[in-house]
Amino acid sequence: MTPAESLILDAKQAILEEQHRRFQVLQEEGRWQEALQQFQTTLGCASGLLNHSLSVLERLLADRRQSAQQPEPPQAFPPESPTA
Repeated sequence: MTPAESLILDAKQAILEEQHRRFQVLQEEGRWQEALQQFQTTLGCASGLLNHSLSVLERLLADRRQSAQQPEPPQAFPPESPTA
């Protein structure tokens, strides 16, 4: 995972946490209509974070599979043959 991808995931996580905190405050204050709207926003943020995380994991898996399928590079020196 690149530093940029990590930074984006961290930012999305922070946004999700803030949206969830807002939902909890509205719920505690008994502002149910606003809390319901905030809940929808919070779910949207969670969905975005999960989708982005999944795409990063799928790319990492594809990269790992591709590197596992590549043949070994030839050795610079042939192996020594045993002397009889």
